[in-house]
Amino acid sequence: MSFNTNGGGEDDVMGEINVTPLVDVMLVLLVVFIVTAPLLTQAVHVNLPKTAETAPPEEKEAVYISVNDKGAVFIDKTEIALESFEKELLTRKAADPEIALNLNADDGVKYGTVAKVMASIERSGITKLSVLTAPSGAK
Repeated sequence: MSFNTNGGGEDDVMGEINVTPLVDVMLVLLVVFIVTAPLLTQAVHVNLPKTAETAPPEEKEAVYISVNDKGAVFIDKTEIALESFEKELLTRKAADPEIALNLNADDGVKYGTVAKVMASIERSGITKLSVLTAPSGAK
């Protein structure tokens, strides 16, 4: 709390906050953090052995499942009947157990069609499924 020291004999309390000490403390803390931050790394430096280069693992492309506004189902741009969709997924899963799917559905498609497609994907045992959407405001 600050008091007015004008010598007028009045003991009025000043209503202003003196921020100079606060700024001083913040600057000291900033310097302390700048000095101590590099010391926080706990990594042990070692000399790694030299080896022959290896090829990075192959990144598999995901299979695209699309449902257009008329309810037609496509697997990688090939139209397939909804009745044989699950069988095709089982065949693809047998060929590649780590298969990943990306599901695109038109904004105007009926929910029931998309639900049937998702149920077929679940029954086929495929667990890697991404549902793709457009960001808000995109055309």
